[in-house]
Amino acid sequence: MTEGSRRAIVAAFLANLGIALAKLVAFVFTGAASMLAESVHSLADTGNQALLLLGSARARRTPTVEHPFGFGRERYFWAFVVALVLFSLGALFAIVEGVEKLLHPHALSAPEWALVVLAIAIALEAFSLRTAIHEARPLRGRRGWWWFIRHTKLPELPVVLLEDVGALLGLLFAAAGVGLALATGNPRWDALGSVAIGLLLGVIAVVLAVEMKSLIIGEAADPETVETIRGILAAGSGVTHVVHLRTLHIGPDDLLVAAKLAFTPELPLRTVADVVNAVEAAVRARVPVARLVFLEPDVWRPERATEGVAAARPH
Repeated sequence: MTEGSRRAIVAAFLANLGIALAKLVAFVFTGAASMLAESVHSLADTGNQALLLLGSARARRTPTVEHPFGFGRERYFWAFVVALVLFSLGALFAIVEGVEKLLHPHALSAPEWALVVLAIAIALEAFSLRTAIHEARPLRGRRGWWWFIRHTKLPELPVVLLEDVGALLGLLFAAAGVGLALATGNPRWDALGSVAIGLLLGVIAVVLAVEMKSLIIGEAADPETVETIRGILAAGSGVTHVVHLRTLHIGPDDLLVAAKLAFTPELPLRTVADVVNAVEAAVRARVPVARLVFLEPDVWRPERATEGVAAARPH
């Protein structure tokens, strides 16, 4: 995990913990369904940050005989668990609580407590979101935020970003629900605010689950990185073709590269071995995350070639 990701998670953890306690106090004084839903939401988010830190710690374990490629995917697994927690504890609870208060409404007491706490929570969540945006912006580059969430191999920052955005929108829903209930005297507005929070969290949880599932299954490196690696392989001395090239992220900072290379037929075996070692070193130098590089000499057969085959430059 990068230091920036860690800072974003710690900021979100502290903000959510403080917000959860404040919302719980507000619920005790007001009985507002949306405040209870938001309290559970913030408690779930606090636990989620702890799970992300746990995943990062477990991913750094030394490879073993049983797990020779290490534990990098632990970060993806725990981020997937975060999505499940967000859906089960956050979304479902908020919807059930809201429906219950729609069926059995009761007037709010001391609603000013809820509004004050919501204002404080919005300020704290905005600080957490600002930290996450600051840490993610260098990695995003000139691309959009949706692209970053969909394509980054770092699980923590997208989780924190989506959680913070969802938390801010949820706070606005809760404020609208309490405000309308206070203005109209109809407590069902507060219940509708809780339902809206639940639906919002459900959408965010589904997006996170889909993205983390893709990373757990295994994603290739981005197209630019693949082409960089292909170019390095093709430039190897005596290499005539890159027959096959496959990449797989076994962790955000750990890329597996496997390729078959066709060589000039008359090259002796010792020379081929030296070229393979040199090309592996060149790949690792240009693409530091490519920690596992496996290259195999092969014979060039056009009829067996796959898509993306690259011819080497003349030597």
